[in-house]
Amino acid sequence: MTVTLRPATAADLMAVGALHQRSRMAAYSSFLPAGALARPTPEEMGRYWVERLTWEGADHRMTVAVRDGRLVGFSYLGPDDAGDPATGLLNAIHLAPDERGRGTGRALMVDALAAMRARGWSRAALWVLGENASARRFYERGGWTATGEQRDEHVGAALVPQLRYARRL
Repeated sequence: MTVTLRPATAADLMAVGALHQRSRMAAYSSFLPAGALARPTPEEMGRYWVERLTWEGADHRMTVAVRDGRLVGFSYLGPDDAGDPATGLLNAIHLAPDERGRGTGRALMVDALAAMRARGWSRAALWVLGENASARRFYERGGWTATGEQRDEHVGAALVPQLRYARRL
């Protein structure tokens, strides 16, 4: 009944894509239109992860969370997208909707922060959808603070503001 964290393998990526899509639907449906969340499909999201890890696998890390033989979450990290060599970027933590509140997200975050420290980074950053109050509270409880930086990114056809958070490692 406990969750196990392990490095993702190529065999995990289609399941990661399906979980990523379910997670987005559950987390964003209260503030984004259904049409914005309809694409990519779970299969398209799986292919996205296969391609992304093909290009980024050398300097990025995906960890999956497994409970009772079922993939229930993942994290993805790599170098800072702003180019700061002292900063690692937590690109994603996503959970199966029924896994929220069970400590899995926290376990993935603690693991990601330890991996960033092991890579020699002294600071961690992430981007979170501004309207995702639940995720913002989760990160704030984990010691992250908003930096005041904002960018707009597409989720499907919707252009949404993202806020940058950071913390010392």
